[in-house]
Amino acid sequence: MSNLHFFFFAIYPYICLAIFFFGSLVRFDREQYTWKSDSSQLLYDGQLRLGNILFHVGVLAVFGGHFVGLLTPLWVWHALGVSHAAKQLLAMTAGGIFGTMALIGLLILIKRRFTIDRININSTWRDKLLLVWILVTLVLGLSTICVSAGHMDGHEMTLLMQWAQHIVTFRGVEAASFITDAHILFKLHMFMGMTFFLIFPFTRMVHVWSGFASALYVFRPWQLVRRR
Repeated sequence: MSNLHFFFFAIYPYICLAIFFFGSLVRFDREQYTWKSDSSQLLYDGQLRLGNILFHVGVLAVFGGHFVGLLTPLWVWHALGVSHAAKQLLAMTAGGIFGTMALIGLLILIKRRFTIDRININSTWRDKLLLVWILVTLVLGLSTICVSAGHMDGHEMTLLMQWAQHIVTFRGVEAASFITDAHILFKLHMFMGMTFFLIFPFTRMVHVWSGFASALYVFRPWQLVRRR
């Protein structure tokens, strides 16, 4: 195991997570007026609905799939009677469908952002960097499906699962050893995904936190409003 591999897959994840959480907290505390999604709908409405729906449905499904697929312990899958090969096939199928959906939506949003003058002029370099970063991450993720198709035994997938589970349980020193021989596309996809969390607090993505918080309104007590 090289020092570079150890850094990126044993230490770097914690750097990204620390900046993700503490950076978001600092930005909310110091720059609340920038805590927004900066919607471009008022500047140009064309193709926004289609791009937004495809992208958000696709990317949320992909994120949820990664979260459940990587962090569910292996013994749970065994107890459910799901083999490694079956889980890999499910991950490839669902990831391919929703990843492609997110990619199409993202390409529509990128086209709006870069080709509509009113939107382009009012966009910051961080807005454009974010879209391109997500694009590369998605393309790399979809490319790994081709790699996975070459070995349907699910072995490499279980190694990725063990890496992720060791990271979230603060066993980074052991985690890096699981993916020493992983394909370069997996490693690049993982690097782009981890770095996304690192740049998260400095972009418009912070509005995601507000989306989670707004879900709590479902559980708040009824407010009784009476006329005078």
